[in-house]
Amino acid sequence: MNSVRNTGHPLASRFPAPAAGTQPVGRTSRAIRILLVDDHAVIRQALRMLLESQPELEVVADVENGREAVQAVERLAPDVVLMDVVMPGLNGLEATRQIRRSAPATRVVMLSGFVDEDQLLDSIRAGASGYIIKRSDVSELVLAIQTVHRGNSYFSSALSEGFDLAEVLYQAKRSDQRSGVETLTSREREVLQLIAEGYTNQGVANELYISVKTVEAHKAHIMAKLHARNRTDLIRYAIRKGIVRLESADEAQRLLGGPLGAGIDTLAG
Repeated sequence: MNSVRNTGHPLASRFPAPAAGTQPVGRTSRAIRILLVDDHAVIRQALRMLLESQPELEVVADVENGREAVQAVERLAPDVVLMDVVMPGLNGLEATRQIRRSAPATRVVMLSGFVDEDQLLDSIRAGASGYIIKRSDVSELVLAIQTVHRGNSYFSSALSEGFDLAEVLYQAKRSDQRSGVETLTSREREVLQLIAEGYTNQGVANELYISVKTVEAHKAHIMAKLHARNRTDLIRYAIRKGIVRLESADEAQRLLGGPLGAGIDTLAG
């Protein structure tokens, strides 16, 4: 599938600040309880400020990665989670899968920096109820929260610019179309992300509190399912699927030991 990227805007214009002197009125017992998840502190702080200016919304916590999000949902039982997609440790897609299994009453809205059809498809299949582009204004964000809290789905108006949303929703419901990362177990997806972030087998074992032998078994299963020949193939696959985010071309070269695109198209899914 093709992706359509949108030019970014400064944070202040993406999330306009409330008018000077505006103060939120007292919360009510019916306020929608929200968990914010993003690995960039400035975005979490801006979102918290904007959402807390809305009397019908209450931000119960903000965390910086998917693993912390899963733990926070278990502890706080928020109504809605605003979830960044690509984060270190545990990405937003896998965190969404785990949250929807353990807390089905909690709804998840994905926050993405750009319009990407593959990412949208993966988000819906992971169990997300909404998908919002970060350049959306605060009124659309509030509408998305209210909509998914009522049990409906919401997708950013920007999505209509790039592709047929109805077709994506249809594809998301087709189990026979699942391949690649969707064939992996939850633990295998966690191992894949950590490998792609440069962790050694021992490092993965330490991070997930499992043995090195178990990590090696998961790695073998992942490679078989993705038709990968080695660790470098796994890293390339994770980059292509947006499981990890590389901050620079130099980092890609360090991890891959070669050109970013080499061999990517030969991998499953």
